[in-house]
Amino acid sequence: MKFFYFHVQLLVMISFAPVALLFGIIVGSFLNVVILRYNTGKGLNGRSECLSCKKKLSWKELFPILSFFIQKKRCVGCDSKLRWQYPLVEIATGILFFLAYVHVEPLLYENFSLFITTLLLTVIIFSVLVVIFVYDLYHTIIPNVFVYIFIFCAALLNFIQFFTAWQNNTTVEIISVLNLVSGALFLIPFFVLWDISEGAWIGLGDGKLAMGIGLLLGFINGISALVLAFWVGAVLSVGYLLYMTIIKKQKRSEITREIPFAPFMIIATLIVYFFPIDILNIGLFL
Repeated sequence: MKFFYFHVQLLVMISFAPVALLFGIIVGSFLNVVILRYNTGKGLNGRSECLSCKKKLSWKELFPILSFFIQKKRCVGCDSKLRWQYPLVEIATGILFFLAYVHVEPLLYENFSLFITTLLLTVIIFSVLVVIFVYDLYHTIIPNVFVYIFIFCAALLNFIQFFTAWQNNTTVEIISVLNLVSGALFLIPFFVLWDISEGAWIGLGDGKLAMGIGLLLGFINGISALVLAFWVGAVLSVGYLLYMTIIKKQKRSEITREIPFAPFMIIATLIVYFFPIDILNIGLFL
């Protein structure tokens, strides 16, 4: 029976995981539109156009990933270079949707409604994180509308997980309560740093993002993600400074680009989401 169950599960995964990948790539194409048009006065309706010559794109130029390389990374109208953002966002979103399905798929055999709800919330969260990641790289700001969607979906997913665990076990453990309130707990230190420095040390948007991370990952994994984010941020920031000073021959005083923290937080969050770790061994005390 176990042998049969394993093969049914494998068949389902092989059948639907590629669909999740393809759907994610298509959604990634839409996310590119959201990133480029947000706060520009343009709506999401209307045909896409070249950012340089404003040429309306034909259907042949709108195939995710493929069109970018078929056109040799250039606009067919003005020959200007296209952003690598287009295929990278599409590929990243496709991979995230694929991994989300594989991660959530075991719930399919336990509770179909829970599987659908969890998968839907997860892919929405990943989509929003992709938008925040790229938008913050360009503009060093996290739009409230996206981070609020993240917080709402993460809170809903957090509550569903808490309620499901409570149904399966009538006793409520301390860690379950901490997971439920971890969003507020994670916001507090960011708010204090933002308030003391008047926004010079860290942005309040990072605090809101941390709130969503706490709700998504829970107390222990959330702390691990934030610690990992600071490590990743420190390493990449030092690498960037070395690159600009040694390779580009710029003086430190000439390097004016602000390095956003949100992308590091998102990278760390995704790592911990798929590979849960307790960096500080907090679980030993709970």
